[in-house]
Amino acid sequence: MLSRWFKKRDSGPPAVVALSTGPRVPRHSGGWAAMRKRLQAEPGLRVIDVGHTSPANINYLTNLGHSLFMADLVQDACTGNWQTGQDEDGQPVWDSQGFVEQALRFSGRTFDVVLLWTALDYLPEPLVAPVVDHLCAAMNPGGQVLAFFHTRTQGDETRNYRFHLTESDDIDMQLSQPFPIQRAFTNRSIERLFAAWSGHTQFLAKDSLSEVIITR
Repeated sequence: MLSRWFKKRDSGPPAVVALSTGPRVPRHSGGWAAMRKRLQAEPGLRVIDVGHTSPANINYLTNLGHSLFMADLVQDACTGNWQTGQDEDGQPVWDSQGFVEQALRFSGRTFDVVLLWTALDYLPEPLVAPVVDHLCAAMNPGGQVLAFFHTRTQGDETRNYRFHLTESDDIDMQLSQPFPIQRAFTNRSIERLFAAWSGHTQFLAKDSLSEVIITR
């Protein structure tokens, strides 16, 4: 698991290792365009970026004066020992509380922005709601989550990607570890999952990803 804090350093950019490989493909993102405006206008925010370490994301966010917490939720969920057995119906039992307490260990810190990307599409079902609830409890009032949701579960577009920030309205997509997609969310299922939050804004996209900013 990778859970690390990054802040701007006067001596140069943070020393990090890129874990994703392969070419990056630009994709226009209305959700990122909206979130970027807030990040540029409000220095000193606390941000969570979900996914493999991205030097581009670290440098971009810390150079704007934000502090950054990184957590690779999908990697940790799919490779950790969080399945504890089976119930009486033979369904797997997961230690959801242990997962969120370790993968999202904030030590009492609260946050303003979460770049969640497509993580919820790849998490095992028993971990999805606990992750959303844990993030809700850790968000400052007015805090926002940028999340992408697949609209289908088959095809090349459902492959797991890492998203890299840019200074434009595009984000760069780069193939990441080949974890299988678990589900596709509908607008209604997104509303139910984030029912405790104050509202959400959806952005139209031309591909199989739905973009949503959810506000605490």
